[in-house]
This record gives sequence, C-alpha cells and structure tokens, in this order.
Amino acid sequence: MIKHINVIEVNQPIGTFYIGKIPAHDLIKISQTIRRSNSADGVQRDLKEARVNSIAQYCNDPDATFPTPIILSVKTTATEKLSKDANNCLSDYVFEYDDANKFAEILDGQHRIEGIERNKSFVYDLVVVIMFDLTKEEQAYVFSTINSNQVKVDKSTIYDLFGLFETRSPYKTCHEIARIMNSDIESPFHNRLKMLGKKTEASQTLAQGAFVTYLVELISKDPKEDAILIKKNAALEDDLKFPLRRYFINNKDEIILKILYNYFNAVSEVFPNEWVNSEKYILLKTTGFAALMTALKAFFKVGFQEKKLTQEFFKNQLDKSKITLSKKHMQLTSEYFPSNSAGVNKMSQVLTEHLSSQGNI
Repeated sequence: MIKHINVIEVNQPIGTFYIGKIPAHDLIKISQTIRRSNSADGVQRDLKEARVNSIAQYCNDPDATFPTPIILSVKTTATEKLSKDANNCLSDYVFEYDDANKFAEILDGQHRIEGIERNKSFVYDLVVVIMFDLTKEEQAYVFSTINSNQVKVDKSTIYDLFGLFETRSPYKTCHEIARIMNSDIESPFHNRLKMLGKKTEASQTLAQGAFVTYLVELISKDPKEDAILIKKNAALEDDLKFPLRRYFINNKDEIILKILYNYFNAVSEVFPNEWVNSEKYILLKTTGFAALMTALKAFFKVGFQEKKLTQEFFKNQLDKSKITLSKKHMQLTSEYFPSNSAGVNKMSQVLTEHLSSQGNI
C-alpha cells in the first residue's frame, strides 16, 4: 500500500536529512537490519537478546516512551520518493513509500525496533531520521559516530533520579534509603556514600549505585517489572528468595530501613576498625558491601524464624563470624577477598559459615 509521511528538512555538515514520524508497525514492515556478521556491506552489530527483551518488557510500561529517533538509510527509487509539500506549512516535504517493501536500512535503533516488534502492544508513532542515498562509507561513518560518542550515565546518577518519581518502585525505595542513611548523623553510613557517584570527602568510599544495586537484590527479582505493575495498580507477589520484599509490597519501607540500621550498626560495632579504615579494609567498598548484603539474606532467614531482627541479634551472629575469621587467620582485606564475584562469595560464605554448623543453611 502506498503511504505518505510529512518530513522536515535538516541541513548539517554531513548533508541533508529528514525528520518525521511513522507508526511503529509500518516502520517494522519497511525496515531491515544488515549486520556485519552476515554481510560484508553491513554496518550493524549483532543483536543483544537481553537488551531486546528489556525493551520488549519496557513497552508494557504505561509511560513507555521512545523520544530519540530511529535512523534510516533509504535509496530513492520510483516507489520511494520525496516531493515538496505545498499543502502543509508545518512540514517541508512529503515522503511517499510502499509499505510492502523493506527499503529502509536501520543505522541506529535495531534493538528498539526488535523489542517493539516482539511486544506487539506498542501501537504508537516513532520518530525517524531518513538519510537518502548514503554510500556504505557514509553509513559506517554515521553508525560509528553515533555509537562511539555515547557516554554511559553513571548508575548512581540514574538511581538518584528515581527520587524525583512520584510512583513507588524498588529503585525509588532503595534510593530514599541510601539518601537517609547517608545524611543521618546517627547512621553507620553517615557521609560514607558517594552520592551521584562523586567523592567529595575522604570518608565516602561506597558508591550510591552499588548501595542501591545490592539492596534492590533483597527486594526484587525484576525491579522494572515491579515498577510497571505498580503503575497498573496490579498486585505484587511475595517471593521468599527476596527477604525484604514483603515489607516493600506492604508499603513498610520504614521496616526495611530499621533492619538495615540494626544490621549495619551491628557490623560497625563488631568490626569497628574495619568499618572506619577503608584504606586497609573492604567493608565499605563494593566487594565488602556486596558480601555483607549476601550474608544478610542468611542472617535474616534465621532472625525472621526466631522473630529477632534486632541489632543485638545481628551482633550475636557477627560475633560468631568474627570468630570464624580469627580461626581461619583471615582479615577483611582484598588480600583474602579479591575484588570480584569470587571474593564476594568467599567472604559471604565465611561470614555465615557458623550457620551451617547450626543447621540453619
């Protein structure tokens, strides 16, 4: 079927291109991706399934938005043609095309298109940039320029932005807890987090992003899906694999905060030198914090069964952890627990080893 879209002409050093909008289902029909792994003329990288699935899931969000354009390379033919728009003062040209042909090559946006196609519920318009009659060299230049100049946003900044959201979500809750624990003078984390990922004082050794990342893992398997369900007023299901989830579901964030205060006050009490001396010890670095949060899952299971999640309960558990460390002649340093997943697992196992002898894990 022959269709038309209105486009605006844009002139830049690389040449002239055109900006318009097109229904997502039409864009899927007319576009294709040529990857270098399949063709010597391809400029695109291989598809990343995890990213596609994430976008497909995101399409379920009631506030889903794709404001950045899909960039297309188009060869003008007798079917696909551009003509001056004399009837619309808001556009410069009319682009005519046949939606039965896959004539447009995607230069940027293949994962978005694939994710939208898999979801099938996103029946809205997408912004497109149409670049006509590019050579393969010019296509490669556009693709490489777009992707080489992208700067990844620090996780701490991303999580901090959740504080602006009005809707509840696991990330928002964890951001608020991080903010409170960093600012409260009575908190064991007082002025110890690098908010927005920036270190402004020597005492700040743990990134806000790391704090939120490992706290979320005690609340949700899929925080993005939880956020979508909350927006839809759908009920969240509890999952015992995530010990703090039940409190989040019941809007009891203050209990999550209290448990963390009790636990980390106990940590700082049992390991006072290790807590304050981050130059030598790793408790307030990513490896140490990750191991402590992993150990908290095991401690929580015991404490919940005994109806004891007090600071004194955690202190008793950590006193036993300290004995284990002493028997093994180990210190909470990178020498014994390196900065990788193996180091995290090793440290959490040592901290909770006494539980296995008691038959608790």
